[in-house]
Amino acid sequence: MKGRSTSEILPRLTLTPDPYTVRLVESAELNEARALALIGNNLVDWTIERLALVDRLVMVLAIAELLLADPPPTAVVLNEAVELARTFSTADSPSFVNGVLAACVDELG
Repeated sequence: MKGRSTSEILPRLTLTPDPYTVRLVESAELNEARALALIGNNLVDWTIERLALVDRLVMVLAIAELLLADPPPTAVVLNEAVELARTFSTADSPSFVNGVLAACVDELG
């Protein structure tokens, strides 16, 4: 599925995702470059290439959610990102993801 657009993948799924999930995935695809630039600008002594894949994906998803026309409260988005990092990544990931996303939020204004 790598390299394919969401418009190609979503119709082929066995189970239809709920509308919010579709909006979120589409926002992540649309805003990926902006999200990666924001993340990169807020890394200290680190590079995008060195990020754990899960951490990078979680942060892109969180930024994409914050860029929706009617996003949930910022604290909710950050908390969910931290929980995803806690569940699926390393022991250091929750605080790392929280710190980078907090800096990105400040930049988003």
